[in-house]
Amino acid sequence: MIKTKQDFINKIHLIISVVILVPVAFVYGFNPDWKFDIHLNTTDEHNFFKAIMGLYLGFSALWLLGVFKEPYLKLALISNLIFMLGLGLGRLLSLLLDGAPTFAYLFGTFAELFLGFYGLWVLKNLKLNS
Repeated sequence: MIKTKQDFINKIHLIISVVILVPVAFVYGFNPDWKFDIHLNTTDEHNFFKAIMGLYLGFSALWLLGVFKEPYLKLALISNLIFMLGLGLGRLLSLLLDGAPTFAYLFGTFAELFLGFYGLWVLKNLKLNS
């Protein structure tokens, strides 16, 4: 739970990640062409995007555990920064190799890199028992 200003600084990016990722997970899983230029044609493609949805929801659950249960905070921080930097750096590579995607993905790239580096900063400055 967020009880102090330091808790807020340490956990706000986890909350932001969950608030953004949960709706995106459901869009990817059930209606990816609603806001993105994605058109699924095969059962395998639908299966893949529902798996991505599950992955996003699973990580979101872990990050919420880190917000509400102190023993999970470090794990939540590490997984969030790896998740966000992995996505952001992958999108940055795509930007360089494939060209510019839609605005939503460009914004996502910036947001993922910001959240990942913020998490790295928090982890570096965090005072935990472990």
